[in-house]
Amino acid sequence: MTTVQIARDGAIRRLTLNRPDKLNAFTRDRHAELRAALEAANADAQCRVVVLTGAGRAFSAGQDLSEAAGPNAASGGAENPLETWYNPLIRLIATPEKPVIAAVNGVAAGAGANIALACDLVLAARSASFLQAFARVGLIPDAGGTYCLPRLVGAQRARGLVMLAEPLSAEKAEAWGLVWKVVDDDRLALEVSSVAGKLAAGATYALALAKRALAASASNTLNRQLDLERDLQQLASASPDAREGIAAFLDKRAPRFTGRTT
Repeated sequence: MTTVQIARDGAIRRLTLNRPDKLNAFTRDRHAELRAALEAANADAQCRVVVLTGAGRAFSAGQDLSEAAGPNAASGGAENPLETWYNPLIRLIATPEKPVIAAVNGVAAGAGANIALACDLVLAARSASFLQAFARVGLIPDAGGTYCLPRLVGAQRARGLVMLAEPLSAEKAEAWGLVWKVVDDDRLALEVSSVAGKLAAGATYALALAKRALAASASNTLNRQLDLERDLQQLASASPDAREGIAAFLDKRAPRFTGRTT
């Protein structure tokens, strides 16, 4: 069975983790399929937005603990699963030149939660929940969890989520700033399609440059960030979308962005 379903809807590429009987838990095969799908989407000029979601009642329960070489299994052997699988996946999600939306349709636990948080926007069904389950099995958060959590919710809440390993409801996750928006379960697909469609019709080259600036801001001084904004704005202002956006504003019409760099 294909563990990652790929659907194309115009400029939107939907990737669905498809192992519902195992709550979409990750195995090496799942990693390989998802990475290949993300790389293909990133290389496709016709794809302007990626949506990542899960089949069934879970987004992802994280690592499949029954897989002996998984990152949550006992250490040992030549393969380092974080270095081989999870870290490249998180980098691939966090740094592509197009927006990535996580549509969290159910439980997102362990590495599954942190994969969602690595995406640009997180939309969640009201019944969804987020769980940093690592402490329950004597491990620390991985897949970028120790990076994303304190930046999203602050140090105290991050410590509580990690140390107590208690589930966080979607509504509280929204209140804490962990997710962009929570909607009723039966409206999640419609809301995700609406947001993805808006992004796909937008100035995606400028969005990619904005992503780069926001990512750098965590470690930059103000002066370095001002210099980076200057340099990236110069790239943006020379793009076809900037010319189109200004022309459309002056003409009092909707812009027709293409996402092209030149």
